[in-house]
Amino acid sequence: MKLKTILVLLFLCFINFSYAEEDIAVLNRSDNIPKESIDGADDQYFEGYIQALVDMHYYEYRVVVIVKEGNVWLANMPKNALYANSIVSFIKDVPGVKRVVVINGVPPEETEIREKYVNRPKVNGIWFPQQTALFQPMLANPRQVIYSFGYRGGDKVAGKKAIEFSLGDDFPIFRWLDVWGGDLQVGLEAGIWSVFNIDPKPNIAGGTAQFNTDYTLSIPVVYAFNKWAWRFRVYHISSHLGDEFLVNHPGFDRKNPSFEAFDVFFSYQAIDAIRLYAGAGLILHSDHTFPMKHYYFEYGGEARFLGTKIYYHRLYGTFFTAVYFRNWQLNDLNLDGTYLLGYEWSKLQGVGRKIRLFAEYHHGYSPDGQFMNKRTTYWGIRFAYGF
Repeated sequence: MKLKTILVLLFLCFINFSYAEEDIAVLNRSDNIPKESIDGADDQYFEGYIQALVDMHYYEYRVVVIVKEGNVWLANMPKNALYANSIVSFIKDVPGVKRVVVINGVPPEETEIREKYVNRPKVNGIWFPQQTALFQPMLANPRQVIYSFGYRGGDKVAGKKAIEFSLGDDFPIFRWLDVWGGDLQVGLEAGIWSVFNIDPKPNIAGGTAQFNTDYTLSIPVVYAFNKWAWRFRVYHISSHLGDEFLVNHPGFDRKNPSFEAFDVFFSYQAIDAIRLYAGAGLILHSDHTFPMKHYYFEYGGEARFLGTKIYYHRLYGTFFTAVYFRNWQLNDLNLDGTYLLGYEWSKLQGVGRKIRLFAEYHHGYSPDGQFMNKRTTYWGIRFAYGF
């Protein structure tokens, strides 16, 4: 039954991909522009139009657009390779654009003509940047702060049939621009992960039983340059058993696995389709009822493939796969792995908020509260929203 569910899900994703291919011939971005404007447009029109598009979607950066005979040159591009590639892909999609070339700075002969763009007021940073995330989420991380919900099956710890959901976001507070050639940002991150056993045994309380809920609060500091991003984070996690679980298990020895820690991670965009990341953390303090050993290592990666522009819906869709491994001293550094395969939709290629539908498989240790030192294996189907 599990295999059938996964196959049906993947089949629906492939239907969406095929439908997108048909839509390319039906509707494209040029339908947003009057046909007569395209036919009679000159370089000045295209330059103003493309400049407005870039400023609308990538307002954090001061990109300068130059157009001559349908060729587009981009100057003052962001240092982050992911965002730069996203801007190039975005402009290539505009009808009438023959090619896109990234240049280093604005040619002197063009400076006076485009003075209003080249000499726009320079700012040291921006408050509450919302369009881009300097450190993208690590998709298969069981404790990634993101909005999601799904079904979990086969978990001998949380329950053979369970519903899991998470709520949370990384809220950027301030981003300093052009710090040693890159961007530096401080933010606030908060999240909740909760699991409900929908077929508890025993079931004294009756109905669905809340199994466990974990809460986190952190302050991440991120620096991004070219294909690299580094994140330093100080955070707190506390865990709480569900009321129904305690009713169904009278006399259960409840612990309080709350702790404070910091970790340092790096992310590397190896190529457009492949990203790698890894990091290490140190637990500074833990509750005496559930003493934590001090250090851990986590690492993983993700790949995207068969990406396509879904013109009918003005979306970009792509298949993805992701893995995430954890080695915690709490579990004698034994391997804990999570594996994902799914499909994601976004407005812009590479950046911005995304919706994901995916199958997951976890083998190792439970991610939930005081059971994080208990071995388990489970599979699931999840729907997620976030960067």
